[in-house]
Amino acid sequence: MCTNRVDEFPSPPSFPAKRKIPSKKPKVQVLGFSRRRWEEDEGKDMELKNLKLYLENQSIVEENEKLRKKANLLHQENLALISEFQKKFPHFDRFSSTPLLLHNKQ
Repeated sequence: MCTNRVDEFPSPPSFPAKRKIPSKKPKVQVLGFSRRRWEEDEGKDMELKNLKLYLENQSIVEENEKLRKKANLLHQENLALISEFQKKFPHFDRFSSTPLLLHNKQ
């Protein structure tokens, strides 16, 4: 006697939902290795940038020293020319183009 009723068939067994099985390797070690390698790479990049900046700074310091020497020579030359001018034209005021005699009379 077969009947086609659904009630007669048992329902399939219910299983609990599958849970992920945790990995045996802790993620911290994997991340730690990656972080360590990244930090090493970052450290090398920083060392390279530091070296480039150091070399650039050295060239700026050298250029600054050359310009300082040049400015000092120009200043000495300027003082010598002023002294020579005052010897040749003692009647001119140093800061004006008018003779001292005319400047004092005003």
